[in-house]
Amino acid sequence: MDKLIGRKRECEELRRCMESDRSELVIVYGRRRIGKTFLIEEFFNQKFDFKYVGAHGMTSRRQLDNFYLTLKEYASGPIKKFKNWDEAFYALRKYIETLPTDRKRVIFIDEMPWMDSRRSIFVSALENFWNGWAMAQRNIVLVATGSATSWMKNKIVGNKGGLHGRITCNLHLSPFTLYETEQYLAARGIEWDRYQLTQAYMALGGVPFYYSLLDSRLSLAQNLDRLFFSKGALLRVEFDNLYTALFDQSELYVEIVKALSESEGGLTSQSIISSLPTKTSNVGKALKNLEASDIVERWLQYGHKRRGTIYRLTDFYSLFYFKFLHANLSHDEDWWTNNINSGSLSDWQGKSFELVCMKHPRQIKQALGIRGVETTMSTWHEKAKKGVKGAQIDLIIERGDRLIHLCEMKFCVDTYSILKDYEKRLRERAALFKEVTKTRKTVVHTFVTTYGVTNGRNKSIVHSEITLDDLFVP
Repeated sequence: MDKLIGRKRECEELRRCMESDRSELVIVYGRRRIGKTFLIEEFFNQKFDFKYVGAHGMTSRRQLDNFYLTLKEYASGPIKKFKNWDEAFYALRKYIETLPTDRKRVIFIDEMPWMDSRRSIFVSALENFWNGWAMAQRNIVLVATGSATSWMKNKIVGNKGGLHGRITCNLHLSPFTLYETEQYLAARGIEWDRYQLTQAYMALGGVPFYYSLLDSRLSLAQNLDRLFFSKGALLRVEFDNLYTALFDQSELYVEIVKALSESEGGLTSQSIISSLPTKTSNVGKALKNLEASDIVERWLQYGHKRRGTIYRLTDFYSLFYFKFLHANLSHDEDWWTNNINSGSLSDWQGKSFELVCMKHPRQIKQALGIRGVETTMSTWHEKAKKGVKGAQIDLIIERGDRLIHLCEMKFCVDTYSILKDYEKRLRERAALFKEVTKTRKTVVHTFVTTYGVTNGRNKSIVHSEITLDDLFVP
């Protein structure tokens, strides 16, 4: 437990399950590499009454054989081979019945979605095991994890059959925040300043496994070269592995993510369908699965409820891959170091910082002193018309007390200076926003920057400031 960073709520829920007076069916899901297995193994200190790990891409027969061999290691008596999952779960039941009943008996099934091979009866067998026996024992804890988040949500959490309403603990592991990332790296002896930590976050997101690959002896630039650009770089080949492991028909998912990576402000579902090289009716389902896997987020357009919902690619790793790796044929193993001052990297940092801010709404609200105020976050885009320039605002915070924050997010190495032309553009954009939306609420500008806004004659447009340090609070 000492090695766990963050995950406080999850640990409290697991502790509750161990102390309850009933059997507990615990579902843990989240993006691949997010730390599901690590959380369970650390919390239970590797002490399980039975543990099985599903294998990706195996037939039902091979999964059953592996399950048989694993159970054979735990059970003391002879076990016959299984013909199907009903027999496998019955054998598991008979083994568990031999264990002491004065404590919770813990079963851990890791990567459960991979056990559900085509034409198997895995889910119905699991239903029979839980409903027909385990739930009545009052001292069984079955923990199931899965990276295929869509399978976990559709087949288990959203089960319409025997498991409906049976889940007693539902844990969705989200990526680390900046604060948790800082804690994790400090525990590994990496104590970069927050500017560099944010740069790392832009490439690796909040995925703990990716941070575990960093070498504390190297600079950030050297680490990025080693992980992404060197020969055999681990995170260069991660992309295909990630999407293949998460989704069936992964080609469609990659096409959607690629289309979103090329759009700065996001796309509507109709725009996504139109941009795909292959026409299919499965885009809606794929978008739901991408959203469930913390790869894509839906954002409201200001002034609309559901119509025109915008989808954004919010997985930092996928964005980094399409920006710098997908079409990069240079074979330069020091590519990042050699291009560190390029305009391409500066542009990427600016856009990625906007996403960093959008992924930390709670910290922004706290910095504004409105944690207890009802708010709605949205985006806004007005197309250019004849004689009128278009405008885009990536983050709008509308408060219940009739004030609207138009957020400007700037990533720079020093305090940010507002030039006269930019100040004029902001005023014109705010006027256009009020004219188009017909809002009567007070509209103000909020700046989220690395080190604050320079005091100068154009700073009067700034209503409130948020700095990088504000984004690093718990």
